[in-house]
Amino acid sequence: MTSPVFYKALIRLVSDLSSDLPAEERYSRLLQEVVNIFPCDAAALLQFENGYLKPLAVRGLSVDTMGRRFKVDEHPRLQRLLHSRDPVRFAADSELPDPYDGLVENAGHKLHVHDCMGASLHINNRPWGVLTLDAMDPRRFDQIEPTILKTFIGLTEATVKAAGRIAALAARAEHEHQVAATLQEQNQQVEIVGSSPAIEKLCNEIDVVARSDLTVLVLGETGVGKELVARSVHNKSQRNKKSLVYINCAALPEGIAESELFGHVKGAFSGATSDRAGKFEIAHGGTLFLDEIGELPLSLQAKLLRVLQSGEIQRVGSDRHKEVDVRIVAATNRNLLEEIERKQFRADLYHRLSVYPITVPPLRDRENDILLLAGYFMEANQRRLGVRGLRLSQAAQQALLAYNWPGNVRELEHLISRAALKAIAGKKHPDPVILQEKNLGLHLVDSDTDSVEEELITGLTPEWSRFSHFDNVRDAQDEFLRYLIQERLDQFDGNRSAAARSLGLDRGNFHRLMKRLE
Repeated sequence: MTSPVFYKALIRLVSDLSSDLPAEERYSRLLQEVVNIFPCDAAALLQFENGYLKPLAVRGLSVDTMGRRFKVDEHPRLQRLLHSRDPVRFAADSELPDPYDGLVENAGHKLHVHDCMGASLHINNRPWGVLTLDAMDPRRFDQIEPTILKTFIGLTEATVKAAGRIAALAARAEHEHQVAATLQEQNQQVEIVGSSPAIEKLCNEIDVVARSDLTVLVLGETGVGKELVARSVHNKSQRNKKSLVYINCAALPEGIAESELFGHVKGAFSGATSDRAGKFEIAHGGTLFLDEIGELPLSLQAKLLRVLQSGEIQRVGSDRHKEVDVRIVAATNRNLLEEIERKQFRADLYHRLSVYPITVPPLRDRENDILLLAGYFMEANQRRLGVRGLRLSQAAQQALLAYNWPGNVRELEHLISRAALKAIAGKKHPDPVILQEKNLGLHLVDSDTDSVEEELITGLTPEWSRFSHFDNVRDAQDEFLRYLIQERLDQFDGNRSAAARSLGLDRGNFHRLMKRLE
């Protein structure tokens, strides 16, 4: 006859099925009911993973049991339980070694197990794990009713399934939250502004590679717009309905970098209180943008290479591999070939990443685009600052065109923002606002070549009559610099390095000055 204890336990467990409980608490409550219903001194719930049975909850066993992993092939009793669809009871004189011998605690003393039984748990017709019962009395389980035991096993399987579904829903919600945050972050207008030959070539390259799934390596100086190129590649690809996930390799703390990329499981390290998906999992089906890839530590380079080769990631603290479908776009302002020579970057990883390299031109090679970009940034600042019109004076336009832009597009963007604020602050009625040359403050942030030009002119007194026909100082200054440079080139038989040294310039600045002066 079924006891009232069983019915009460049954009601409590069925109620738990609809409750939002952490898996650990759910399993702990389940085992407590096992001990209440069945006359046992110890009980355990173990999950089968990769040939091992891992304890998820125990009652009446020593604390260290939770840290053990029982290899099924080495424990014949557990092996028999796992592969049987019916409950199994082992005789007290069974010759099969008991995996819990010495682990059952009674009155503070560890005793050997004398009676044990258990059953396999199946989820979706596949072995999931086992439930085990142990007792000191060799005849303790004689009175267990098979019907009650099978009913409880079914209820245990339902509890396990409920815990799995809740965990999956929680993981899915976390994943969708991270994807939504990523999509919101990237939901910005992606437009490459410019009409220069260099930018037209860049856009053609993007159009060609975007239609494929090839790995792209975006190269270029700081501030040229490498992230914009990566977003454009993603938006024009077949993956544009999925997320573009950004990660700055230079900002990855080495201690958690692997977790950020590949994720971790609960307990993998101090502070890992729950499972967490890494950037690769979040980017599944989409694109992963690895910015500043040249800054990635060598230890992580090897792990990244394995993922690119296998298409599988492994969360920190887990022995499971998970397939990911991710398109990689990487970017760097470093010369990776030089880094390879210096043993700071892996050659095999470089070849994996540079399947299709794209070089973003510096702003100084896009002279025709400078005023277009200035207009683009002024329009953005106009909305941001709440003014009806931002315009450039003629002198300001000339100043922008004459500047060397060592900081590239990013420098131009910040300069326009600063100039707009200065111009508005100086007006009682801010509409419309004309940005003057003084608002740009280029004399405060001159490039190396601008400073060089001032140094070259200072103290030199050629025959100024040859420059008297010019209408403005800038043109006369440029003509003078052409005259001086040509004189030095003639003096040193065209040797640019020697000419640069004679003028107190480094070779790079000398070349940029010659290029600006045509």
